[in-house]
Amino acid sequence: MQHEVPAPVADRGVGSGREVKEPAPARAPSAARLTSALRSPDALNLAPLLVAAALWFWALPRIDFRNIAEFGLLDRFPLTFYAALTILTCGFVLTLRRAGTAPLWPATYCAAMLFALKAPPAILYDNVRYAWASKHDAIISRLLDQGTVRPGTELSGGMSAYDQWPGFFSLDAALVRAFGVDAAASFINWAPVALGLLTVPVLILVYRTFSDDWRLVWTGVWIFQLANWVGQDYLSPQGFSYLLYLTVFAVVVRHFVLPGSAGTLRDRSMLDPAAPAVPPPTTTRQRAIAVLILLPVIATINASHQLTPIMLCATLFALCLTRRYRNIGLLVTAGLVALVWNLTMGRELFLETLGTLKEKAGDLLGNSRPGFAGDPTGPGPELVGSANILMVLALGGLACAAVILRRKLVRSALPLVLAAAAPLPMFAVNDYGGEMIFRVYLFGLPGSAFFAAAALVPAAGATSRAAVIARRATAVALPVTLVAMLAGFLPSYYGKEGMHYAPPGETALTRRAFDQAPEGSLILAATGAFPDAYYRYDRYERWFFTEQEVDENLRMLKDPAGYLAGGIPADRPAYVILTRTQGEAVIGEGYLPEGGFDTLRSALEKSPLFQVVEENTYGVVLRYRPTTGG
Repeated sequence: MQHEVPAPVADRGVGSGREVKEPAPARAPSAARLTSALRSPDALNLAPLLVAAALWFWALPRIDFRNIAEFGLLDRFPLTFYAALTILTCGFVLTLRRAGTAPLWPATYCAAMLFALKAPPAILYDNVRYAWASKHDAIISRLLDQGTVRPGTELSGGMSAYDQWPGFFSLDAALVRAFGVDAAASFINWAPVALGLLTVPVLILVYRTFSDDWRLVWTGVWIFQLANWVGQDYLSPQGFSYLLYLTVFAVVVRHFVLPGSAGTLRDRSMLDPAAPAVPPPTTTRQRAIAVLILLPVIATINASHQLTPIMLCATLFALCLTRRYRNIGLLVTAGLVALVWNLTMGRELFLETLGTLKEKAGDLLGNSRPGFAGDPTGPGPELVGSANILMVLALGGLACAAVILRRKLVRSALPLVLAAAAPLPMFAVNDYGGEMIFRVYLFGLPGSAFFAAAALVPAAGATSRAAVIARRATAVALPVTLVAMLAGFLPSYYGKEGMHYAPPGETALTRRAFDQAPEGSLILAATGAFPDAYYRYDRYERWFFTEQEVDENLRMLKDPAGYLAGGIPADRPAYVILTRTQGEAVIGEGYLPEGGFDTLRSALEKSPLFQVVEENTYGVVLRYRPTTGG
């Protein structure tokens, strides 16, 4: 008789003779949670950020900033640095899918990109980046040393103006005391990061006033950061007062709406799908209180910078062209504060500027020319110039396309259009030392960046065939454009780093030259764009002899020693400081032709009119001696 093989005990039911199937082992709960977390939207947003951070921190110590060549830092950044920025850009685009429900992710990417772009000098450099930042450090140090300003004291090189507009420097002097550091140089390189982070929430307030679409808001902020290459965000009165200017603008567009002025803007059918409701109107009493609240901010702007109050008045005037923001009281208040300051503390420079209006007014081509010398020479500076032009064209082209194609958005966001156009008349007034074109660009940037973003972020919810095609096209155009703008930002911001970074040895050479020169000496240098050019500026006079028209510089190069000797007063001690940074600057700014700086230095060293006091790899210091007998 054949018997069945008994089933294994594990296959039998407990307490029964029935055969049962063994259940599959359950997945561990922790593994399931991990898998679910890795597939979550937050994990997908976090992954590019972590990868980019790892690549960036790996690349940071490998940035060869001590051996900067003709392309600035562009060929000193490792490939991993560029890869980190590209991954950050792609990660930011991914976060826009949930920008409305998870705005923290785009905000994190914006902060990360700002840090990645502008923190390397603050972390790496062993000296102050940018000669003008070094100049402002000297002003702050003098203010701390003397404890007061002297607006009536005449100082060479236009340095009296900084005593006439001391608001920003007084604040920094207070920060030096509060931090317990020796000078502003200890934190000066962090200013672009700090000012950039403070600007982001103000921009969000402005953009949210004109758009409910978080994708558009964050893209506008991102484009603003990439397009802000003009170098005015260092520790400067312009960078500080620009932040205050944006703050005033944000308060005005959110809290100065006149009752009954919205009109058709209350009708959703007349608006772009991205447009929000018009901010609620305010009463006359509320606006008067707001003016009183803004008055200290406006006064601080006027105490800190010459041009920003004029730009603020121009923007407020442009807003008055709309019925929605026709606030004559605020415009008059801003104008009176500016006038009072210019006629009191800033009277001398104000009257001097008025005297130049006859020569400069109406010269649109001359006032819009960048700098006041010739064209930059050398492959690096030429690349920077081309990148600047392409960035302006790209930003302007995108903004104009949005203005044409999204007319309903223009209707509700008209104040941003007017704010972008308000600085343009400044070209008819003055060249602002060859910087007017950069200032006009800077003050028009918030509105331009918003509409450039509107060209890349189509309205959500539209179902027409054209809208569907637009969404598909921008799905590709958005990341491509942002990467292209990143490629334009880097040469614009870092392409001339050879004239922005100087090793400590060069600074030490400069300081030794000043310290050994008798007080009241005339200090000559090719340009003021070198570190500590304004060290102890109240004790010496300066002559930056190439900062003039190119034709005059070409005449100077024929006989440099004789030319300089002819400009030195009799019985006046005089010293010439020529450094490597100056050599980069005169080429980068177009003051001298290629090879001109070497010609100049060689001629002075060989001339019996000048004696070498010190010479090393960082530069040379020469003393003027009117006779060969010394």
